[in-house]
Amino acid sequence: MSAGSGPAGEPGKDVDRDPAGDLARDPSRDPTRMINQPSLQTSSGRIWLIMSGLLAAASLVPLVMLAASGGPSVPVALTTAVAVVVLYGVILVLRFAIPHRRRRLWWLAACTLMMAATALIGVWVCALVEAA
Repeated sequence: MSAGSGPAGEPGKDVDRDPAGDLARDPSRDPTRMINQPSLQTSSGRIWLIMSGLLAAASLVPLVMLAASGGPSVPVALTTAVAVVVLYGVILVLRFAIPHRRRRLWWLAACTLMMAATALIGVWVCALVEAA
């Protein structure tokens, strides 16, 4: 049996090179799993700062407009706006405070999702208060 031949000696059937088999045996190497995405593995964290900053700016626009309107939703809008700014501040601190890359990226992603959820729920509650 020569190198590169399969179990029955068929040429071209390489037993040592089976990428699907490797993925089946080791799911941690599966590139389609969410935890294995490059933005959670190899990023420096700069993209999370940029995208979180854009998300904060986009969510502050309606919140500031609701707060400036003088309607009944002003306290909710201000509270939500402060929470969004605080979460972005936490993201900035975490980016430079956590030395381990994977843990840092995980926390940046989690805080970005919390910021998005906070802004969405805050604007939704403001809309309900204004409609009541």
